[in-house]
Amino acid sequence: MNSATVAGIARRRLQNQGLLSRTFDKPVDAVRWLGAVQAQDYHGAKWAVAQRTGGIDNATLDRAFDRGEILRTHIMRPTWHFVAPEDIRWLLRLTAPRVNAAMASYNRKLELDDSVFRQTGAILTAVLRGGSHLTRKEIAAAFHRGRIAATGQRLAHILMHAELDALICSGPLRGKQFTYALVDERVPPASPLSRDESLAELTGRYFNSHGPATLQDYAWWSGLTMAEVRAGAEMTKPQLVKEIVNCVTYWLFPAAAPARSKRPFLHLLPNYDEHIVAYRDHRASFDVRLLDSRGVRPEALGAHIVTLNGFVVGGWRRILRTDRIVIETDLLMDFGLAESKGLERCAEEYGRFMGLPVAIDRG
Repeated sequence: MNSATVAGIARRRLQNQGLLSRTFDKPVDAVRWLGAVQAQDYHGAKWAVAQRTGGIDNATLDRAFDRGEILRTHIMRPTWHFVAPEDIRWLLRLTAPRVNAAMASYNRKLELDDSVFRQTGAILTAVLRGGSHLTRKEIAAAFHRGRIAATGQRLAHILMHAELDALICSGPLRGKQFTYALVDERVPPASPLSRDESLAELTGRYFNSHGPATLQDYAWWSGLTMAEVRAGAEMTKPQLVKEIVNCVTYWLFPAAAPARSKRPFLHLLPNYDEHIVAYRDHRASFDVRLLDSRGVRPEALGAHIVTLNGFVVGGWRRILRTDRIVIETDLLMDFGLAESKGLERCAEEYGRFMGLPVAIDRG
């Protein structure tokens, strides 16, 4: 692909994802804009939201989570995501059937069927009713009292199924432990969307916030079938713009191009940031010439991600000390003065988010 065109796609993705400036006022605004934020790494997902939101730190995000302003649940793909409370029910009605179908063979191996799920659902409803927020260990004990075997993967799949049924979602943290709550007690009632309304809504949100992207990218991100993806694209086609680059078709919502800047845009992104994980085709995320000349060192990309102008150029890890944070980087290219200063600014922002000074170790 032409490098200038790829650079333009990467830059527009940065803008649409809210990464060129702190675009949003509150964490839920960023989550709502993106549709959902992959969040199996809770701490990384908080940093992903913070990089798109002005003036918040780690403790502020924990408080927003505890208050239920953002929720964490299994949705779209079989992994955790942050989601806005008002979106959780319609998103689950749209995407949960596909996730349940993907999990069916695993559930059979674990001897989990509708009868077991009815029993576990009844137990969950009983023990969580009245605002009782329980940890996974406490829920396992309740299942044991109800003579339901629930440990390891079997417990994980029972809870995932209850999340996909919109029965339970995240409750407030208890220290460092996660808890579960009943969705109906955590989220106010809302008028349901039809399936077509939900499909159009999710399609619009994805291409607005993640475009330029391909239909295959959207299918990967949402977990929907290609037939559903094409139907959603047809519903939103009057608003979408199509661009073809080297025989690859990208879709996006029209918007002003990001302003040109001589200053490089550096980001220390978490491992599952939407800027990377939301696309099946990563040709617009990596500088192919760089990777061909240096080769991809897996250890450089094994943790969190360093990006330069939207392209992955290495990895980073954090080491928490009592009085500071050490950020170790493993870069796939040599940084000049401007890039190095940009990296330092990113590290300082992360230190402000965590409330600790930061030192960079470039390995």
